[in-house]
Amino acid sequence: MTRRTVRIAMNGVTGRMGHRQHLVRSILALREQGGLDLGNGETLWPEPVLVGRREPALRALAERHGLTEWSTDLDAVLADDTVDIYFDAQVTSARADALTRAIRAGKHVYTEKPTATGLAGALELARLARAGGVRHGVVQDKLFLPGLRKLKRLVDGGFFGEILSVRGEFGYWVFEGDWQDAQRPSWNYRSEDGGGIVVDMFPHWEYVLHELFGRVTSVSAHVSTHVPRRWDEDGKPYEATADDAAYGVFELEGGAVAQINSSWAVRVHRDELVEFQVDGTHGSAVAGLRGCRVQHRSATPKPVWNPDIPATESFRDQWQEVPDNAEFDNGFKAQWELFLRHVVLGEPYHWDLLAGARGVQLAELGLRSAAEGRRLDVPEVTL
Repeated sequence: MTRRTVRIAMNGVTGRMGHRQHLVRSILALREQGGLDLGNGETLWPEPVLVGRREPALRALAERHGLTEWSTDLDAVLADDTVDIYFDAQVTSARADALTRAIRAGKHVYTEKPTATGLAGALELARLARAGGVRHGVVQDKLFLPGLRKLKRLVDGGFFGEILSVRGEFGYWVFEGDWQDAQRPSWNYRSEDGGGIVVDMFPHWEYVLHELFGRVTSVSAHVSTHVPRRWDEDGKPYEATADDAAYGVFELEGGAVAQINSSWAVRVHRDELVEFQVDGTHGSAVAGLRGCRVQHRSATPKPVWNPDIPATESFRDQWQEVPDNAEFDNGFKAQWELFLRHVVLGEPYHWDLLAGARGVQLAELGLRSAAEGRRLDVPEVTL
């Protein structure tokens, strides 16, 4: 078996998502399994080079995982000809500049989203990457969740007939940080640092809706900052300047309507932290992170509205669980594998910087819709 090494500059992996999902559960998990099998007797071995601003944190992270390469000098890492790929999981406000420098240095780029703070910047990144001839990808992890993969299987199999509507509920209570530590970093609640649930979640909803049900053609949104005062990592109070809840209605190509609530100020009364209900003429489904339940029209009960007597049937028991029928790996790792194969073998890959720009566009239009109090069309994004 021939080993082929690819060196990956990983910027922002001292943060929650960068560390847990991208470094540990993706790149290090690939190393633990012996590398990525490319076929024909060749294995791809990912070699991470940790990059960040805080030297002690980088050193500690490297020591914890038995890694030897780390740096606080991004330009020096980008100037290293042995580095093949640049990955970015920094705060949103720092991302576009770092990606631009990486593209101009000739590195292939893979990045978290949103790719930029506005559509113009996101499109410029896509143009730069295309002109520079580098391969580029954007993390769209929810497409690889077991629940949504089952949902995609139902769509592809024609289970729903004509899809009429999609209803999504996402969120959980993020503690304010005074009497219990917050589960999310404080910058998420400061718009000046690129925070806000619209900027965070609307890019996810764009690709989920686009890939499963059709392109978003219009958006109407209402946003709120339900918890205006929070406490940061040092226990100091600060004013939340970014939205922590968003209520969106999206019209889709083909006529279906999606309504998705996103909130960091909601207590969970559902089976999973995110759930989508899809209703069609032939059947319905409810999908979460891992599970998916269905009800076909031939097995749909006939409820009768009668508020004068207690309900005698369990509506949840009337749905059937969709079987796995496959082994589902970590979604972040699965997409990393596809991107690495794209880089080294040239295999097709369409979750690129242009796809990332569509997510930025939807977030930008969602915030504008909320500010102006009206529905806005979503034009197709092209370079």
